[in-house]
Amino acid sequence: MAKAVLHSDDDLLLCNECGTQYDVKSGKEECKVCDDPRQYVPPTGQVFTTLGKLKAQGFKNVWWQVENHPDIWCIKTEPKFAIGNRAELIRTEHGNILWDLIPFLDQDTVDKINSFGGLKAIVISHPHYYSTWAEWSRTFSCPIYIGAPDKPWLERTQTPNTSLLLVHDPYTPILPGVTAILAGGHFPGSMLLHWRSVLFIADTIFVAPSALEPIPGRPGKISFNFWWSIPNHIPLHPDAILRIWRLVKGLEFGTCLGAFEGQDVFTRGNEAARKTGGVKGRLLESCKIYVRAEGWRDGEHEILAESL
Repeated sequence: MAKAVLHSDDDLLLCNECGTQYDVKSGKEECKVCDDPRQYVPPTGQVFTTLGKLKAQGFKNVWWQVENHPDIWCIKTEPKFAIGNRAELIRTEHGNILWDLIPFLDQDTVDKINSFGGLKAIVISHPHYYSTWAEWSRTFSCPIYIGAPDKPWLERTQTPNTSLLLVHDPYTPILPGVTAILAGGHFPGSMLLHWRSVLFIADTIFVAPSALEPIPGRPGKISFNFWWSIPNHIPLHPDAILRIWRLVKGLEFGTCLGAFEGQDVFTRGNEAARKTGGVKGRLLESCKIYVRAEGWRDGEHEILAESL
């Protein structure tokens, strides 16, 4: 595979709050992603920057490997920019996939990914992480996969030398052994990704604080949340939660990787973990806890009768 060459429009406006890049250099006062009630406009008002300014200010991307999964590398920007999420580079025997995006792209990042062998595909979970998708696509000459229902959220759709593929089906193979799952919920086109024993959950399934405690998985404890809007605390309807669960029910996974550093949820080898079915069992338990907390009782919704 030929090495990627950085293509970066460093003077296009970039939303400071969510990282969405627009095809204009000035005169913008609103961001459609931040105006949506799933996101927010900060108290200081809408502010825009550019990739060029971020580079001049010393922003950089940092890398680390996931515990117990040496073929998965995480990347995020320091200091924190925009939403502050991470992306994950998955090194499969059939090529590399990048799951989700961060807005900041520079030569050091391109060099690092080239050292891994480049990218075969980029899969983005939902519009909050579309950010600088056009820069990434044309730099690495690879397709970008997004959920078809969310296409209207894309900016820069007329950028030359980009490749966009829409996911319409519940399960879409990206490379052998790697499957995108059109789960909906957070956005109509929100996705998950499954590879080997790992479920990449982004914001479609959100990691709760107690998922990370030293002895996880005791009955009655929540490990995952389900949000229509995370910052505005608007929960998903149980019907959406049921759809997400049924799409992953038939998959084998012992690790869930969330959208942010530290949101790595593993099946540990302790008695509590075994009794509750590991991470997969904790996900189902969380579905039920969440739905009951929304006021539903046994017999009132199908999710409460689900089993492993």
